[in-house]
Amino acid sequence: MNPPDWNNCDENELWRYVAWHLAGEGISSVLVGGAVVAIYSNGSYRSGDLDMIISEPSRPFLTTSLAKIGFTPGKSRYYKHPECTHLVIEFPKGPVELGEQFHVTPAEIEVQGRVIKLLSPTDCVKDRLASHIHWKSKDAFNQAVLVCRNRTSEINMKELAEWCRGEGGTTAFKNLLRHLKNTP
Repeated sequence: MNPPDWNNCDENELWRYVAWHLAGEGISSVLVGGAVVAIYSNGSYRSGDLDMIISEPSRPFLTTSLAKIGFTPGKSRYYKHPECTHLVIEFPKGPVELGEQFHVTPAEIEVQGRVIKLLSPTDCVKDRLASHIHWKSKDAFNQAVLVCRNRTSEINMKELAEWCRGEGGTTAFKNLLRHLKNTP
């Protein structure tokens, strides 16, 4: 796979390149967080970083693997590419969880013979609503609305309603429906 245009790539382009490379190194990863919102909103939202939860290789192995494509470790769990100054990659500790939902099956896509993973549209909305429900993040709520508007046919609203109920977020779900109904 060819590298992206480092100076102008978006979250989707960078994620595909990095996840594809990591898969070739035997490192399974799942894209979570705001970068998934950027992808599912077709760039209407910009994250600034990619949160990738990986299988448990050692940090030295991860660092060596990323160095092959030009990334260097920064502070804590961050990695930067010297030509990609507008995006960084973070590797938060796993596993992938959505509030109290501990088993998450990511969406998979095939890119040039390798499978890469990210949260499904429904799970992306859960992720954003979890931040809204538990930390009162209005920005995360707005991101959930944005994903729902852009991926309406891909969101399992029944599953989302049940999940919200289990998280104590029935009001958040009702507010989401109200926003979707009242705003084009």
